[in-house]
Amino acid sequence: MPPVKPMLAKPVARIPPGMHYEAKWDGFRALVFRDGAEVELGSRTGKPLTRYFPELVEALKERVPDRCVLDGEIVIAREGRLDFDALTERIHPADSRVRTLAERTPASFVAFDLLALDDHSLLDVPLTDRRALLERALAGAGAPVHVAPATTDVEVAREWFEQYEGAGLDGVVAKPLDLRYRQDERVMFKIKHERTADVVVAGYRFHKSGPVVGSLLLGLYDDRGVLQHVGVSAAFAMKRRAELVEELEPLRMDDASAHPWAAWSDVAAHETARLPGAPSRWSGKKDLSWVPLRPERVAEVAYDHMENGARFRHTARFRRWRPDRTAESCTYAQLEEPVRYDLAEILGGA
Repeated sequence: MPPVKPMLAKPVARIPPGMHYEAKWDGFRALVFRDGAEVELGSRTGKPLTRYFPELVEALKERVPDRCVLDGEIVIAREGRLDFDALTERIHPADSRVRTLAERTPASFVAFDLLALDDHSLLDVPLTDRRALLERALAGAGAPVHVAPATTDVEVAREWFEQYEGAGLDGVVAKPLDLRYRQDERVMFKIKHERTADVVVAGYRFHKSGPVVGSLLLGLYDDRGVLQHVGVSAAFAMKRRAELVEELEPLRMDDASAHPWAAWSDVAAHETARLPGAPSRWSGKKDLSWVPLRPERVAEVAYDHMENGARFRHTARFRRWRPDRTAESCTYAQLEEPVRYDLAEILGGA
């Protein structure tokens, strides 16, 4: 019975040999609890996701065993690749909106582990045996319920790492073959893509602890010459956060009216554009005010991949300042575009 905390992965630089390998899905991690007519979807944090995916609840009732607990990922696909933006839109307070989106952009569930079946807990069963039970339990399932492709061939895993990014997946997960299911422990391994980009630092937010930098606001110029917000960089030691305030003070703007992102102070602007500083269902009452900077300083950051080619999917990692680069040279053109790969080829081969 819920809550059950999912088993987690720690990042490593290379794909380790001699393990069970799966693609790393870019969706909502979810545990499925089914007991007859009852289906509950639990998030990684334990919060229920059930009401946001009514079409998936009905599909699971038809396609999974009467009594089971599954671990997997909720995803939405558009035009042959995963679309995380469409997924986040589903977390909406209005039931009517949720049901409209359920018809417009239906979700899928990709199962990669089986934690219980009938009256039996499988937490202490080795991974290889759990995987065999999972494949048998979902042998008759069909879209939108899938079993994640898996292999024990490290060369195949390396091919997946290179190819599957084009379908919106973001790496490979490796699991020891005899691994028992250990809740809330980082005992798996994740290998993700990392690239670098030169970006404009156009502002920052204060840290929750006081007047030191919490996160840098990053921008890139599009083909119209407009500076677009692409994400943040936030992992700094406390001493470095204080130093950044001093370093960036010469660029601080007392009047933001001439800043490329001056519209952020206009509440109405947030209705038609994705702009930092807007309250959302994710931020709640969190203070999202920011300090505008003249967009002149360039930083090199590391990132794994872009969301819809527009912004960094995860928080970027600060690497160094680039005084040799001009802000105007920081454009989307520098970003590496992965070769497209049809998601149907992955799920179809499951």
